[in-house]
Amino acid sequence: MARKPGVMYRQIRGQATTRKEYMGGIPSIRITQFVSGNRTANFPVKLSLISTEQCQIRHNALEAARVTANRFLEKKIGPTNFRMTVRVYPHNVLRENKQATGAGADRVSQGMRASFGKIVSIAARVKANQAIVTLETLPQYIEPSKNALRKAGIKIPSPCRVNIEDS
Repeated sequence: MARKPGVMYRQIRGQATTRKEYMGGIPSIRITQFVSGNRTANFPVKLSLISTEQCQIRHNALEAARVTANRFLEKKIGPTNFRMTVRVYPHNVLRENKQATGAGADRVSQGMRASFGKIVSIAARVKANQAIVTLETLPQYIEPSKNALRKAGIKIPSPCRVNIEDS
């Protein structure tokens, strides 16, 4: 079965289900690194990708945003001139009551009987005005860094903005 679009899981509905020790069959997290770039240097400029409204962000969308920004930055400014940190962790388990469609589906489908659903994915719950990705860099690389965060924001299901702060 094809993966459903992220729009289906964007809204925060109901209580968060995060106790993974009681559940079986939770998919592993797609995010490979939460911190990339130069981990040791101190950078004076800090940029953040901030969600403008509350939403759920699936783990594969977070990884897509991280990969997009990381590739762009390594190409434009080099791997030693920035440090990028993913600031949210996907704790929330997403469930779906799968329905059969097509010819003869009325005999197979159970409707709303035992409709708690099977585990489909995991997502991070993000509040309004919460930082999703933080990027630290040097002052001469502010413009490519803003562009990289803008490209990463396209992968996120919520509208985002880039915030610049000097530290």
